[in-house]
Amino acid sequence: MIYKFKSKATGDLIMLGPHGNQLLALLGRQPAAQGIIEVTAMPAALAALQAAIDAEEAAMPGDDEDADEPGGARAVALRQRLWPMIEMLRRAHTAGEPVVWGV
Repeated sequence: MIYKFKSKATGDLIMLGPHGNQLLALLGRQPAAQGIIEVTAMPAALAALQAAIDAEEAAMPGDDEDADEPGGARAVALRQRLWPMIEMLRRAHTAGEPVVWGV
């Protein structure tokens, strides 16, 4: 499944299924084909995403250790993956517009 998050305050944000599922889980939601993040829920959503990023960064190895995956590929950090959604939620909250998907 592909998630297409929309808000009248921003452009669309597309995420592949596993990443969208991870995002929804971090927000305490079940993966669903349709949904909405109300404006009143956005501050809590932003806090939950930031907490997940902070937890991942605290668990990451130090700069002196090898942080690369086998084969030389670097993993995409949660901060990088969630940044577009964090920006979407911030802008939507400022504009007073919900974020929806699957509609």
